[in-house]
Amino acid sequence: MKRIVLLRHGESVWNRENRFTGWTDVDLTEKGVAEAAAAGELLRAEGITFDRAYTSYLKRAVRTLDEVLYCMDLAWIPVEKSWRLNEKHYGVLQGLNKAETAAKYGEEQVNVWRRSFDVAPAPLADDDPRNPRFEACYAAVPPAMLPRTEALCDTIARVIPYWECEILPALSVCDSILVVAHGNTLRGIIKHLKGIGDDEIASLNLPTAAPWVFEFDSEIRPVRDYLPGDPEENARRMAAVAAQGRAG
Repeated sequence: MKRIVLLRHGESVWNRENRFTGWTDVDLTEKGVAEAAAAGELLRAEGITFDRAYTSYLKRAVRTLDEVLYCMDLAWIPVEKSWRLNEKHYGVLQGLNKAETAAKYGEEQVNVWRRSFDVAPAPLADDDPRNPRFEACYAAVPPAMLPRTEALCDTIARVIPYWECEILPALSVCDSILVVAHGNTLRGIIKHLKGIGDDEIASLNLPTAAPWVFEFDSEIRPVRDYLPGDPEENARRMAAVAAQGRAG
C-alpha cells in the first residue's frame, strides 16, 4: 500500500492574529511548533513513516515539516521545496484582520474572498512591496507566473501540475510521502483527489497540523483516506477554521 500524508502547517503568528496571510512569510507561534510536534508524534504512533517530503517556500510550512521529521527521527529523508505549494495569494487582503474585514465588508463577502472557487481579491500593484517579484527566493520564477492575487481555481492551476508531474510519480519509487503545505493548496489537492465539486469545496476547512492520510493501490489510484486522531477534536478544529471569517 502506497501513502501520501497531507499536512497543513502549525499555527502561525498571523493565524493567531486572524489575519489573511497568503504569501507573507510569517513564522510559527509556540503553539504552532507544539502542534507540529504533536502531529509528528501522532503519525509515529500510527506506525506511519516517510521516504520523502515536499513543502513550500514559506517558513511556517518548512518549520512545521522540520519539527514533524525531527519528532519522527526522519530528519535525514530527502526534502523538496517548491513555490507551487505556497498558500493561495490573497492580494491586497494580505495582513488584514479577517474579523475586522468582515465587519467592514460583511461576512458573506469575506467568505467569498476566502472560500470562493473563482473569485479573487483585488490584486497587489506592480510596485507594492508585498509583490513576490521583489523577493529573492522567486528570482528564478518567470515574473508572469508570480501571482498578485488568486482565487482557489488559480491556486489549483499552479499546484496540480506539480502534484501530477512531481509528487504523485514519486510513489513509483517511494512507499510513503509527506506533503506539508497550506490550507488552500491542500484543499486544491484534496478536491482533485476526491472529485469534490467547485461549490462543495467551499465547506472544506483544514485545521492546522492535522494529518490527512491518502492510501493508493499499486497502480497509484487512491483507495482510502482518513484523518487519524480524535474525530471530535478534528471536527472542533475544522469548525474553528470556518469561524475565522466572522465579524465576531
